[in-house]
Amino acid sequence: MDEVFNGIHRKNRGVIRGEMARMLLKKFSPKDAIASQSALFPEAEILKNLTTHFGTEFLETVKNRSILDFGCGFGKESVAIARLGAKSVYGLEISKEKISQAQDLALKFGVAEKCVFSDTFEDKVDLIISKDAFEHFSEPDIILDLMAAMLKPQGRILVSFGPTWYHPYGGHLFSFFPWSHLLFAEKDLIEWRAQFRDDGATRFSEVEGGLNQMTIASFKRLVSSSRCKIERIDTIPIRGLSILRSNALQEFGSSIVRCELSARA
Repeated sequence: MDEVFNGIHRKNRGVIRGEMARMLLKKFSPKDAIASQSALFPEAEILKNLTTHFGTEFLETVKNRSILDFGCGFGKESVAIARLGAKSVYGLEISKEKISQAQDLALKFGVAEKCVFSDTFEDKVDLIISKDAFEHFSEPDIILDLMAAMLKPQGRILVSFGPTWYHPYGGHLFSFFPWSHLLFAEKDLIEWRAQFRDDGATRFSEVEGGLNQMTIASFKRLVSSSRCKIERIDTIPIRGLSILRSNALQEFGSSIVRCELSARA
């Protein structure tokens, strides 16, 4: 498959295309958008999720450090990190609505003096976290270089993303059954989506949130040509099946990829 590093995009021709694809896709009901739960703050669940994505040591790592939550959403993780004892937490987010709700959440839970939410950031921090975002960035190569520039000396970037593109559900919305995002052609899947998402998207990368078809191999190549370098990388396989951590199978069985990066000297 062709791969273009303007973001990442593979032309997904699929096994099932055209009229046959349209006929079969009619049988599947679209997945409705999940209603916003921004008002809820299940802290124990959030902390458990953070350790799943960044490791059990994460809860201690953030203490007394300046943190940048890159793509903070509604700020739940940012607020939880501030409550863990971080020195300061900066939430970077492009959505004005989410920024506003994140600020309200920080105020509600008593950490407004520690938390700053904005769509711009020009400082340097001890630690940058990125959770469930690298499979969505349209230009992940540029994001990596931006992150490197935001680190203090000896700073680190913790990246967690998944499922990877070849995972049975790596197509997110388009994975209504295992590997359906690969079996059907991109064009036909986009036409199917247009029945319930009228936003003019013509490819995976243009849907809400974006979907850049990130694989473990493509992520490693992106890092190798960026201002970052990999300090360690690990994968969490489907249902803990350790055999899926093998080099031959990890692209197909990695639910989460965890990576620690540093800036090149």
